[in-house]
Amino acid sequence: MRIFDNPHFEAHETVNFAFDAQTGLRAIIAVHDTRLGPAAGGCRFWNYDSEDEALADVLRLSRGMTYKNAVAGLDLGGGKSVIIGDPKVIKTPDLMRAFGRAVDRLGGHYTTAEDVGVDVSDMEAVRETTAHVAGLARGAHASGDPSPVTAKGIFDGLRRAVALRFGREDLAGLRIAVQGLGHVGWYLCTHLHEAGAKLIVSDIDAGRMRRAVSEFDATPCAPEDVLTVEADVFAPCALGAVLNARSIPGLRVAVVAGAANNQLEEVADADRLHARGILYVPDFAINAGGIISVSREIAGVDDPDWVTARMSQLDANIAAILAEAEAEQVSPHHVAMRFAERRLEAAGR
Repeated sequence: MRIFDNPHFEAHETVNFAFDAQTGLRAIIAVHDTRLGPAAGGCRFWNYDSEDEALADVLRLSRGMTYKNAVAGLDLGGGKSVIIGDPKVIKTPDLMRAFGRAVDRLGGHYTTAEDVGVDVSDMEAVRETTAHVAGLARGAHASGDPSPVTAKGIFDGLRRAVALRFGREDLAGLRIAVQGLGHVGWYLCTHLHEAGAKLIVSDIDAGRMRRAVSEFDATPCAPEDVLTVEADVFAPCALGAVLNARSIPGLRVAVVAGAANNQLEEVADADRLHARGILYVPDFAINAGGIISVSREIAGVDDPDWVTARMSQLDANIAAILAEAEAEQVSPHHVAMRFAERRLEAAGR
């Protein structure tokens, strides 16, 4: 397992490995950059094929949080954590409490929250052993599940992209393929269905697929076919690296806008999408609603308009990024990176 010469290591400030023999906890916590403030980012619980895969994921995810928080205008750095194992098999309150102790040892350098495989009840268990956790159901400033806020941001950003590419404000009748029906993907489908979109849904869980077909009048799509299905918009809401040199040539959509983190396998994939005339809304910009939600809790703010104001600003930032990219005829990914790096450089100075 390589760290400093790992291809995904990019000047990360801290990478911590946590183990608890009693519960079987195996976790990695990565802090990428704290120039804007203490790091914050969710905990992903996933059955990785190897420790190297888990390390690569946490390094990529924590770096993504740096840019996500910067674009969202938050005074938070980028961090992320992963727990290795099948959450359906090994996840227990004791294991989550052990994870909380690992977070607590960082002394506030990193605050955790929900991500794939983790829910509000898990964060309640983490809260028993550390104060550095958000996305709680109870407490003075509790923000609860951030998924609905994330989904609303995806929906708003997707509409921005549709307006730019198709010249229309509504989504009625548009074919939108949603990959992944987890918390965020499901809430996004709800918004899209209410807006009149025709949904094509894909998930590795057959039960979720059947429910989506029933509730949203959606068309089911096998997971292996979702990257080549014909649609107007592709919304990746599962895991990352789905957009790459192998998949991009087979895409049959005009817009990509979804919730998954690190959708690009490499930066060159942004240019591959642009060369094909596919409008890509950068994931670290469009999916920032969740961290905006929990950041209110981290900051100890009770004002209900706090999140609304920042979500409006995020929407404006995405509109500006898309407009600038259109004017320059470049991928929005590069414009969003510049946007984030300006904030980071100013904070560093």
